[in-house]
Amino acid sequence: MITGNTSFIAHIGWPTHAFRAPVIYNPYFEHAQIDCVVVPMGCRAEHFASFLRAVFTLENIRGALITMPHKMSTVALLDETSTAVQIAGACNAVRRAEDGRLVGDMFDGEGFVRGLRRQGFALKGADALVVGAGGVGSAIAASLVAAGIGSLGLFDAAPAAAEALAGRLKRHHPALHVQTGSRDPAGFGLVVNATPLGMKDGDPMPVDVTRLDPASFVGEVVMKRERTAFVEAASARGCRVQVGSDMLFEQIPAYLEFFGLPSTTPQLLRSLDRLDP
Repeated sequence: MITGNTSFIAHIGWPTHAFRAPVIYNPYFEHAQIDCVVVPMGCRAEHFASFLRAVFTLENIRGALITMPHKMSTVALLDETSTAVQIAGACNAVRRAEDGRLVGDMFDGEGFVRGLRRQGFALKGADALVVGAGGVGSAIAASLVAAGIGSLGLFDAAPAAAEALAGRLKRHHPALHVQTGSRDPAGFGLVVNATPLGMKDGDPMPVDVTRLDPASFVGEVVMKRERTAFVEAASARGCRVQVGSDMLFEQIPAYLEFFGLPSTTPQLLRSLDRLDP
């Protein structure tokens, strides 16, 4: 029941037909009796800057979830950004501070790291390879480094993107050992596919699976299907895996904390999810 006391979280992007947040957050709010709703708001790129400022003039807004195509353009509109935003060059959550400033953060990487911790992967000192240096890959790399990994390999089909990400990481973490230019997974304890490869049947593998160490942990970001061909191949090698939807459900508690709302667990969120897989 929406009343005059209900607060809301704006879910801003375009198009909106693929939005999952309303059918994950809103059943949880109903279950936990939290008087808040997530509202999808379709906003084209040419109107986004003025709309973001306008929506945060409303007194009952808790914050905004930002999705494509606005994650990168949001950064320049903020008054304060987290290190993750500065490294990724993208933002997917905004809230208004008490003094009116717009504060942004990026939770893709946080969700990925929370999932690894939940599965018992030891991040401290680990050697990680991230394939894909776009927004999600950059966010994951930033959170892995913040979690204390020992070294990082970066690869992108556009070499300049990997080099630029390495430079941003080094500015914030000068002691980091980072290398670019290779996607050979041999020798890495953690291998992450942060590319769209796996969304379509017949996509090539992001790495040579035969080079994966069976003791390695493999992470996936593709959410279109629960178990991509890469995840299946890595599992067949004996690797532990994390699927793309794990990152989604793990980051939602972090969003809730950012917005000052009662947090929850990924398990409860999955049990209440009203969207068919």
